[in-house]
Amino acid sequence: MPSPQAGQVVVKIEASGLCHTDIHAARGDWPVKPKMPLIPGHEGVGHVVEVGPGDSLVQVGDRVALPWLGHACGHCRYCVGGSETYCLTPQYMGYTMDGSYADYTLAYASHVVKIPDSVSWIDAAPITCAGVTTYKAVKVARPQPGETAMIVGIGGLGHMALQYANIFGATTIAVDVEDEKLQLAKDLGAAHVIDGRGNQGEELAALGGVDVAIVTVPSPAAMLAAHESLNPQGRLVLVGLPADNRFELPVFETVLKGISVIGSLVGTRNDLLECFALHASGRTRVVTETRRLEDVNECFDEVLSGRVPARLVFDMT
Repeated sequence: MPSPQAGQVVVKIEASGLCHTDIHAARGDWPVKPKMPLIPGHEGVGHVVEVGPGDSLVQVGDRVALPWLGHACGHCRYCVGGSETYCLTPQYMGYTMDGSYADYTLAYASHVVKIPDSVSWIDAAPITCAGVTTYKAVKVARPQPGETAMIVGIGGLGHMALQYANIFGATTIAVDVEDEKLQLAKDLGAAHVIDGRGNQGEELAALGGVDVAIVTVPSPAAMLAAHESLNPQGRLVLVGLPADNRFELPVFETVLKGISVIGSLVGTRNDLLECFALHASGRTRVVTETRRLEDVNECFDEVLSGRVPARLVFDMT
C-alpha cells in the first residue's frame, strides 16, 4: 500500500487495459528506457481511497483514470500553451513512475481524470489511453466533412480512431490484414474496408485517394503505403512506434504534393474528459475482452500474436 505525499492520491485499481506500450516498457524495447524495477500500466481506472496532505482537486471515493501523462510541470511553455503532453519534465504512468498493474497505485491528484458514473470500469480503461491517443491523432489531422480518413490497423487503438473520425464527419476507410478486424470496422461504421494483404494502392486510388491517413500500427511498410495513398495536401499521422525507430520518408513526393507528416503522442486531460463525455453520450463503443492480472505474461503473448480482437482489460473488481 503506497503512502501519498502532498499533491498525491492512492487509487484502488478496478480495471487496467493492456497497451502494447506496456510490453515495450517491460522489455525495454525503446531508446528511452523506463525506470527499473517497474510496475507497468497506464490505462488504470479506480476509486480514490486516500488523499495526501494539503488541498486536493479530488476526494476519497472519486472515480478516476490514471493516464499515460502521470504528471506535467504546469509552467513550461508547452504546459502553459495547452500542450501539456509535450512538457519538458514529464512523468509517465507505468514508465517513469509505477503504474496500474497493481491493487493500489500512487498518482498525482492534479493529473488523474474524473470518470462519469455512466462509464463502466471496463470501458473507461481503454479510453484512458487507446481512446484519448487516437482522439488526439484525429484532432491533429483536422479532417473536414467530405474528406476521406484512412485508419490503418483496427486494433485497440484503430477501432477507436475509426469511430472518432466518423464523429468528425470524415468518410472513413479501414485497413487491416485480419478478416475479423475488417468485419469489426464494418460493424463500427467504416464506409470502406480494405484488406492490406491485397493491392491496397489500386483500391485506394479507385476510391479517389486519401486526405488523412492515421497509422496506428508500428510498421514502416504500412506507413509508407499510407503516405503513397495520400492526395495533395494530405496529412499522414504517425501513432505506432516501430521497434527500430526508422521510417524512410519519400521527400520528393512529400514536397510536390504538399503532404504533412505529423507525429501524435497522447491527448491532454481535457481531451480525455471529452472522450469520456462522448462515450457517456453513446457515441463510441469499446471492444474489449477481460483477463486476470495474474495471467499478464500469457496476455502479452496473446497481444503479440495478433489474436486479440481489440483491447484486453484486466478486471480487478
